[in-house]
Amino acid sequence: MENFLLLGVCFLLGLGLRLAGVVDNKGPAALNAVIIHMSLPALALLYAHGLPVGPELILPASMAWIVFGAGAALFALPGRRLGFDRATVVCLALTGGLGNTSFVGLPMIEAFYGPEYLGVGMLCDTAGTFMVLAVPGIILAASVSGQSVGWRVLARKVLLFPPFAAIVLGFALQPVPYPDWLAALLARLGDTLSPLALLSVGMTLRFGAIRGNGRALALGLGYKLLLAPALIFALYVWGLGNTDMVTRVTVFEAAMGPMITGGIIAMGYGINPSLAAAMLGVGIPVSFLTIPLWHLLLSLV
Repeated sequence: MENFLLLGVCFLLGLGLRLAGVVDNKGPAALNAVIIHMSLPALALLYAHGLPVGPELILPASMAWIVFGAGAALFALPGRRLGFDRATVVCLALTGGLGNTSFVGLPMIEAFYGPEYLGVGMLCDTAGTFMVLAVPGIILAASVSGQSVGWRVLARKVLLFPPFAAIVLGFALQPVPYPDWLAALLARLGDTLSPLALLSVGMTLRFGAIRGNGRALALGLGYKLLLAPALIFALYVWGLGNTDMVTRVTVFEAAMGPMITGGIIAMGYGINPSLAAAMLGVGIPVSFLTIPLWHLLLSLV
């Protein structure tokens, strides 16, 4: 309960700091840089080092690919009937098809399941959500904006992404025991993730972009917060018969709200930026209400 209260306080504090004009638009970018270059790599090095390597890890890594692929197809089909242009469909794919599995997902895992399952969340994020954004996500965004992206640029983005490099290094160092001082140092650095991430989310949100995006917003959030986790639940729990904690945490990650970075990419490429802002501004606060419900459902499995 204390961890969940911490997340709420940090989120409201970030929102308050922005509304009061204490921080400008560069504030979230600075926090995000600290998270990406310090907090996430520290957690990746710590938890990938002790995460058992086996076939069970395929499910967390595959989750984001399934959610993105199904979402892209879903948004394209009714989108045509609803009169959405291609930019709107791609914007929905980048936000409603990608979950906030790091900035919100990891703190939520720590709050609801404990820090011992952060390694599963890191797999969902680095091998799943980040890779989807870095390859098909960027390709889609570039194609809509009229730009082209070479494979070398994509490879550089993936290989030089600090959390990805750290999780690979963590797995590679599994035969080498960490000294106590290093494990404690990585844990303390990783502890900064939750407060910094929720501060950043609070500073990022904009509520004024909802007008004119009602139908697209309802479709995108309906999929991301309800249909996407239900799909993973049906595939992993009912289809495969898995009820272990790795599966539960993976379904839990599928229930996260829209991905902030996906929204930033959409806005940066000029792909319906008002819809991207609305997906983040409405989706993330609403996810704070739906995430506990998914945790309750998973506890009954």
